[in-house]
Amino acid sequence: MFRILESQAPAKQNAEDTISVLSTRLQSATLLEDRRAAILGLRSFAKLYPASVASGALRSLISSLSKDAEDVDTAKVILETLLMLFNPDNSSPEASDDIALWLADEFTQRQANITVLLDLLDKHDFYSRLYSLQLISAISSARPERTQECVYTAPLGVSRLVAVLDDKREAVRSEGLLLLTALTPSSPDLQKLVAFENAFDRIFNIIAAEGSLSHGGIVVQDCLSLLANLLRLNISNQSYFRETGWVSQLARLLKEVVQEQDPQIGVARWAEPHGDKNVWGLLAVIRLFFLRGSVGTQANQVSFWQNGVLVQILEIAFHPTMDVAIKAEALISCADLIRGNSSLQEGFAQRTVPSPTELISDHRTNGHVQVPPRPRVNVIQGLLDVALTTSSNQEFDIRLSACECIKAYLYGHGPIRLHFLQRARDGHLSNEKEPDNILSILIQSPEINRGTDPYRYWIAAVLLFHLLYEDYSTKELAMSVAEGDSENGEEVVTCIQAMSGNLISGAQKGDDPRTTVGYLMVLSGWLFEDPDAINDFLGEGSNVQGLIQLAVQTNYENILVSGLCTFLLGIIYEFSTKDSPLPRTTLHQILSKSFGREQYIDKLTRLRENAMIRDFEVLHQGFSPNKLGGLPDVYFDKTFVDFLKDNFSRVIRSIDRDPGIEIPVIANGMQKGVSRELVDMLKAEVADKTQALQKSESDILTLERKLGQEQADHRKAKESATIEVNRIRNVNTGLQKNHDEELRKMQREAAEAQARVERAHQETVSKLEVAVAKEREDAAATMARAQTRHEAEMDDLKSTVRRLEAEIAKSSKDHLQDLQTAHEEYSSRESALESRLKRAEERAEEYRATATEARREAESKENARVSVQTELDDLLIVFGDLEEKRSRDKQRLKSLGEPISDGEDESDTENKE
Repeated sequence: MFRILESQAPAKQNAEDTISVLSTRLQSATLLEDRRAAILGLRSFAKLYPASVASGALRSLISSLSKDAEDVDTAKVILETLLMLFNPDNSSPEASDDIALWLADEFTQRQANITVLLDLLDKHDFYSRLYSLQLISAISSARPERTQECVYTAPLGVSRLVAVLDDKREAVRSEGLLLLTALTPSSPDLQKLVAFENAFDRIFNIIAAEGSLSHGGIVVQDCLSLLANLLRLNISNQSYFRETGWVSQLARLLKEVVQEQDPQIGVARWAEPHGDKNVWGLLAVIRLFFLRGSVGTQANQVSFWQNGVLVQILEIAFHPTMDVAIKAEALISCADLIRGNSSLQEGFAQRTVPSPTELISDHRTNGHVQVPPRPRVNVIQGLLDVALTTSSNQEFDIRLSACECIKAYLYGHGPIRLHFLQRARDGHLSNEKEPDNILSILIQSPEINRGTDPYRYWIAAVLLFHLLYEDYSTKELAMSVAEGDSENGEEVVTCIQAMSGNLISGAQKGDDPRTTVGYLMVLSGWLFEDPDAINDFLGEGSNVQGLIQLAVQTNYENILVSGLCTFLLGIIYEFSTKDSPLPRTTLHQILSKSFGREQYIDKLTRLRENAMIRDFEVLHQGFSPNKLGGLPDVYFDKTFVDFLKDNFSRVIRSIDRDPGIEIPVIANGMQKGVSRELVDMLKAEVADKTQALQKSESDILTLERKLGQEQADHRKAKESATIEVNRIRNVNTGLQKNHDEELRKMQREAAEAQARVERAHQETVSKLEVAVAKEREDAAATMARAQTRHEAEMDDLKSTVRRLEAEIAKSSKDHLQDLQTAHEEYSSRESALESRLKRAEERAEEYRATATEARREAESKENARVSVQTELDDLLIVFGDLEEKRSRDKQRLKSLGEPISDGEDESDTENKE
């Protein structure tokens, strides 16, 4: 029995067949319920068989979405099915990344497909909005550029997306934020369109609704990401943001952050990580306005300064409870805000900040932060304290950022550099102990604090490098710093010699390479293109030998020190002179003997190819939390790296330069350094020029005598030339008379020719008219004769017809055969008459054609007459031109002072009349 039932059961269908049947049903169904049932069936297979469902029913699903969008339930099922196709199960045998690409291509190849999804945003239904946003996000993930283009060109597409930010439902609003963030990172046009849809207002409203920066969560971070996309490298949006007053909103948000750090208010411990990320994100957004070299940077800096953003950023940077990363980012933002703007740099130095003595200290009691009141100090003093007195590795990023802020304060402002260095010089010479004086730090022996904080010396060296770099005024001021009193019998040690001694002794005693690198950076920048500084360095004879000993080291750990020492030696040789304490020729011999050309080039090449130099721009310059113990891997300053790369080829070629040739250097408008041999050669040339000058003066006297003789000859030649001119004028007068006679003769001949042509024309016309009249008379006579003959023949025919009709009537009673015979005779005669009539008509047509041909000949002869008349007119024009030219020639002769006879003037007057 069971076997019978099994045999009668229908065959089992596999998934592919079922999907095919459902796809066909969806494509052919006319009722909404049938389509919805088919879509529900396809949805059940979408997760496990995405490729089969997509290949069979994707276009039908999109078409059904367009037709059934008004039905909320059907639209929801369709969107769910499409989302499942983009996100299949990992265990699916058909799961592949290529499916998402194929689906995205299908959607983006037709603008209408994206427009359908955007139309769903106009509906208030939760799932229609949410799923359509998620589907557009999935398409954008696969094909971002095409999706951006489709959304940009769709009618009200961007407006609908931005309007989603006003949705009160958090899921829809968050999905809209993510989609806008995904669409706007690389399309300036889309960024502008989103910004002008009042996106800034909506973003700040969401941030406020989510609890601002301190209490906001991931949604606030998404808002900041969208804000960064709209402002990054988009000058138009930055200008719109600035001019519509949103900069003050940034200042308000930062002020709220500072207020939230009050111990009496406080922030929940669980909210602190999100709050720190939000503050860091907002600071990163602010830095987007201050891109170096951008057109709108200056205007942005002034606007942010006027709205008090800098004050709030400084409060955050020097607040004791702020996270290290936030403080570092705040200081970098301050640096970007004032860099390159002289008025802001000067105003920045007038600001005060809380004393950073306890900048990193956190004192917590029962979970509450207890911050004692701190006095306020000048911002530059505070930055120096942060950069030079803090020694913890965890706060290294703050020190580096404080150093960057001071560099921005000094950037491109010569008077500020001089003032800063003057203060440091005065402080050092006053013998007062200042822990943050960069000159005191670098000049004093490092043995006092050996190995405790190498970055204190490194940061001081970086700041001094920026003070001296390409600024000869500050170099001269620094040259005046010296240790010891010569009047009391003490040895005078200059600043350069003191730092050189600290460099060599510290490196030999095993100081941290960062300290040695710092000294080498500042000395390289100071000695470059400064022969006076090089002479000061060479004044201590042991300096060169000490650098050579450091440079010849071959161990890998000191490759940076060895390469930089070689680089510094190359600079010293390049700009040394014959009068240096160690002459240029001797220095070249020492370098060639100690290194050799190959080793010199090899050390510089290995330095240039070192990852710290080669990959400086991509390496992280800061403290790495993942590094277990030890100091950060920060050895160089960006400006120094650019300086080294720019001058590397020059320094590496210096070893091949002849010691007898000095490099001229222009410093403060004065040239320093020149070849002595060149001077001697120039002196010899001057002596030769003096002798040549004396010889030239004697030659001048001889030439003056010759000039007098030539002037007399010239006068004689002038008199003879005057006589010749008069003769030529007489000849010209005779030629003019002959010209007038020839002209009158030509006029007479032209008049006779014109008369002959007119007579010939009249005769030709008369003959043509007679011929035409005769032809017309002949044609008329011929036509009249033909007409008369035709009429006579017609009369004959008519009389014949009447006679025949009479005879027929008379013989009608005769035999039928006679009647037929008569009829045949009549027919034949009628045919003959018709043929004669036809011939007469043809002859009349011939006569008409003859008359037409005669008319044509008459017209052609008339055209010939017209052409002859045209030639006559042209000839008259030529004569007129000749007469006008003759008048101009006479006027030119008059202007040249040539006489013209009265007869010629009268003839001209008569011609004009």
